[in-house]
Amino acid sequence: MLQYIFRRMLSAIPFMFMVSLTVFILIQLPPGDFVDSYAASLSASGEVIDAATMADMRHRFGLDQNILMQYFQWMSGIILHGDFGYSFEWNSPVSALLWERMGLTLILSICTLMLTWMIALPIGIYSAVRRYSIGDYFFTLVGFVGLAVPQFLLALVMMFAGVKYFGIDVTGLFSQDYANAPWSWDRVVDLLKHLWIPMIILGTASSASLIRIMRANLIDQLYMPYVVTARAKGLSETKLLLKYPVRIALNPFVSSIGWILPNLISGAVITSIVLNLQTVGPQLYQSLLSQDIYLSGAILLLICLLTVVGMLISDILLVLLDPRIRFE
Repeated sequence: MLQYIFRRMLSAIPFMFMVSLTVFILIQLPPGDFVDSYAASLSASGEVIDAATMADMRHRFGLDQNILMQYFQWMSGIILHGDFGYSFEWNSPVSALLWERMGLTLILSICTLMLTWMIALPIGIYSAVRRYSIGDYFFTLVGFVGLAVPQFLLALVMMFAGVKYFGIDVTGLFSQDYANAPWSWDRVVDLLKHLWIPMIILGTASSASLIRIMRANLIDQLYMPYVVTARAKGLSETKLLLKYPVRIALNPFVSSIGWILPNLISGAVITSIVLNLQTVGPQLYQSLLSQDIYLSGAILLLICLLTVVGMLISDILLVLLDPRIRFE
């Protein structure tokens, strides 16, 4: 097991190198740079910036160098010093802007993933065992609605319902008193009070998708010869269900960690903007608009790293869950 984990971690190093290079090239493909974007924003407000000042800003930010030199300096700072660069727009180190938002994003994503599993696993088992029943049809309808309704639209509906019928504001992860306060037990409690709304919104589509996956895979297993044989030998239905077919049908569930975890982060940008969440989604959107290459590159790189970590966790859990899967 340890050898397998070590080998997988080593194989992730060249992959992350290629991902980082691809990310850095992609975020520089749009025409212009941060200085051009900054000059355009000033021009829209009636101010004019001359060419000499723009050239001086490019030299100060290192934007007058070629793309490979910029990439080398960026990666060497990350590897040697843990420095993700300097945010042009915020005039601050990227690390100072990123870590608290990334921590809140991970908390929200992990809690949403746990909620998704808690909802999808029992409903998927019920729908497979009681297929074509009234309950199965009901959960199928709910699942299709969950897949069809965009997350940002569900967020808007819940915001309207919260203000109109309950008199509460469901936006943000903190109340005004704790938004910029230092971390304390009261701030943690305030976070937990505001966390459940975005968890429900972000977990709706994932739960609906995993319910259908669990239902389809379990139905395939329920009529396998080994299930019929075990039932004929007098094994109780609950023990038979949980010990064999559910365990095998869980494989797609476990493998979904690799794509659900980064998808919850990158796919919730519009929802985070609508709900005014203090996560990396709005920060990524704004940094891409302003061509703040080091901030947007750091966020995209961390999302890709989460994908690699999620796939590694999925592979390890699959080996532990299903003895038929071998490291080879």
